[in-house]
Amino acid sequence: MVRINVLFVCSKNQWRSPTAEAIYRNDDRVSVRSRGTAKSAVQTIRPSDIVWADVVFVMEDKHRQRILADFPGEAKFKPVHVLDIPDDYQFMDDELVELIRLSVEPIIERLNRSSSRPDE
Repeated sequence: MVRINVLFVCSKNQWRSPTAEAIYRNDDRVSVRSRGTAKSAVQTIRPSDIVWADVVFVMEDKHRQRILADFPGEAKFKPVHVLDIPDDYQFMDDELVELIRLSVEPIIERLNRSSSRPDE
């Protein structure tokens, strides 16, 4: 099975995207990173993160807009999914975990099926 490179993005890389990264860190289907769009983020997003990612999940549309503005070349053909998760949660909040799983899991499942190759 081919691992999918998944990038999770929020503003400060403090609560939401690190929660998403923690949820999927030990998932054999994916390799994960989390970043923030703010200059004060724990880990600020870089062009190399966009290049690395097969798919990008952002918490709000403002993050998608920021990525497209700051990295137009790298992000031009990258799938960027807006999860519409507001900055109302702490790290690993039960409701946040559930929202992330409900939004992300169907997309990862679909990508995983399309990237699987039959045994030769």
